[in-house]
Amino acid sequence: MNTSAVLLMDCPDRRGLVARVSALLYKWGANILHADQHQDHELGLFFMRVEWALADAPSLLDRSLAPHPDSTTPRTSAGDFDLQGFQAEFAALAAELGMRWQLTPGTRPAKVALFCSQYLHCIADLLERWRSGELECEIATIVSNHRNAESLARFYGVPFEWTPIEPGTRPAAEALQLDLLQLLGVELVVLARYMQVLSPGFVERFPSSIINVHHSFLPAFTGARPYHAAHARGVKLIGATSHYVTEVLDDGPIIEQDVARISHRDQVADLVARGRDLERVVLSRAVRWHLDRRILRYGNKTVVFD
Repeated sequence: MNTSAVLLMDCPDRRGLVARVSALLYKWGANILHADQHQDHELGLFFMRVEWALADAPSLLDRSLAPHPDSTTPRTSAGDFDLQGFQAEFAALAAELGMRWQLTPGTRPAKVALFCSQYLHCIADLLERWRSGELECEIATIVSNHRNAESLARFYGVPFEWTPIEPGTRPAAEALQLDLLQLLGVELVVLARYMQVLSPGFVERFPSSIINVHHSFLPAFTGARPYHAAHARGVKLIGATSHYVTEVLDDGPIIEQDVARISHRDQVADLVARGRDLERVVLSRAVRWHLDRRILRYGNKTVVFD
């Protein structure tokens, strides 16, 4: 990702969309690494993700497309790719097709803030994946309303910010948190078992850029004690869900889910232990896919490209 650009787009479906986008990329000399698409036939929508290199290499398009018939601009090498020039021309095409789109160069890692409370299994997993290079980002800070994660932050060399929250102090704590995130230039907030409800004002500052993990297979068993509710109900499957945060609690667009089979022999403690494994997996996947620009949100749903 650090030497490539990613284009995400969605628009009303029609014939020739792939050809129009591909031809324009060919015209500008794009060396395509990955391309994927999806159609929502019920809503008549088209979704596409294209990633191309910003360094010289044999292009997939060179082997599959003829030169654009209307092109009067010589194709440049991938190493000379003019991202701003392409963006300006693509904006005109997007306007013609009624397209929502975002173009992201991967020349610098995104800045991420990790929020947690007392439970550390998710944040410990994310930090280790980050240190091993699995998550390509800059973890700018760890924010918590408890001190449990302070030694973990010190071990990984990440700044730690303690923002205690008591009854009546949440607005002041959130104001401090938002000032910190703005100062650090944070682009993604990850709630790694942060057991506080964010205010609508906080959520509004990071549209589609706050990822939460819920210790339940949403939409079933929302709230703070889903494993207890699942055990009382006698379910045979438990799960975990990662989703984008919206103003409605536990109702944002779902990114990833996973499940584990249980039986009548399992007690609440067993469900909690197995559920924590699921929470680690679904949260890390969601964060990685977001960082790789593989997620398109529409309505209260997501398209996650392979």
